[in-house]
Amino acid sequence: MSAIRFFHMADLHLDSPFKGLFGLPEHNFKKIRTSTFEAFNTIIDKAIQEKPDFLLIVGDIYDGENRSLQAQRRFQEAMEKLFQHNIPVILSYGNHDHLNGSWTRFALPSNVYELPAETSVVQLNIRGQQVNIYGFSYSERHVKESKIESYPIASDQHVLHIGMLHGSEFNDTTHAVYAPFTKEQLLERNYHYWALGHIHKRQLLHQNPPIVYPGNIQSRHRKEQGIKGFYDVTLSQASVELDFIPTSAVVYNTVEVDCKNMFHANELLKKCEEALSLNRQAYGASVVELHLKNIDEHASSLFEHATVDAWLETIREAEEGIEPMCWVQKLVLHTSSTLYEHTAATKSVANLMEQWDISAWKDILKDLYQHAGGARFIDPLTEQDIKALMHNAQELLAEEIQRT
Repeated sequence: MSAIRFFHMADLHLDSPFKGLFGLPEHNFKKIRTSTFEAFNTIIDKAIQEKPDFLLIVGDIYDGENRSLQAQRRFQEAMEKLFQHNIPVILSYGNHDHLNGSWTRFALPSNVYELPAETSVVQLNIRGQQVNIYGFSYSERHVKESKIESYPIASDQHVLHIGMLHGSEFNDTTHAVYAPFTKEQLLERNYHYWALGHIHKRQLLHQNPPIVYPGNIQSRHRKEQGIKGFYDVTLSQASVELDFIPTSAVVYNTVEVDCKNMFHANELLKKCEEALSLNRQAYGASVVELHLKNIDEHASSLFEHATVDAWLETIREAEEGIEPMCWVQKLVLHTSSTLYEHTAATKSVANLMEQWDISAWKDILKDLYQHAGGARFIDPLTEQDIKALMHNAQELLAEEIQRT
């Protein structure tokens, strides 16, 4: 039997509102605002050009359960294009775009198979090779129970078996844990490929058979750094090839500048411009956190009479009008550890923070997370966030004491 070829993608989040972006020029904001659509168009154009046997979309096509008209229209038009080229699409809906949401319906063409709430199978015959694709859509936003037992164990190994699952490993708390599973449970199904979604970080959980998270197709905020995309998969009974295809229209990234032995403002600005230029050449349009590292006793004088906000605005002005855009979202200062020593006061605060568990942090930050207008733009608090908050708080406290 011949090999089959398909595209595996997940977490499109079309029409995402994006987070933490303030003060952008209008044309830059528009570029970011439409980046999910641009990334999706890249996939559709490649599919039409290269004609894979089918596409798998594993949940969270839309960013919200209300499914905006604009996002639905663009998705429907893309499916029509694939219909014209006889390319099937098998899709599931996830926690963001579950079946119980309220939205104005768009009819999708007949090449699109929408998986129902109950685990079902889509059967395709591709050049004499039967392919069984199993999966389900979320009936509601919170699917906390495991769904693995609803997937049949594959017995006919003349058929290629592919599982679609929008969910997370039992022990992975980087996202809300939905439809939890273990690798052992997936392997017990005897499938040739597991197409996962929900986790936005690209990961290969198992090599053979592949258990794969492609990540999302476009970063939506500063925590989703690096190039995003999908997998172009060639699969047969005996082998599999995975080719990651980038789709990011805008890349979120961290850029570092070494400030050791800097004396003058123009020297620092030149270093920043050079670093941002290299980032632009490597990644194209981007949103960056600019980290000024190794600020020693010489470089620290550059910040005595100008605030971080003033430096940020000056760096942004220097980048204005240069294409592709490189928007500096945040400026972070890292003072050299030799510049100060922690005092008894900073140590006592650090010790106190280390005693707080996640419940205590949530209580401390409750005004932020319960704010009616802003809470929807903030991701759930994770252990990684807490570690970063503690580290940043300790640095800021030590620097403030050093200045007094």
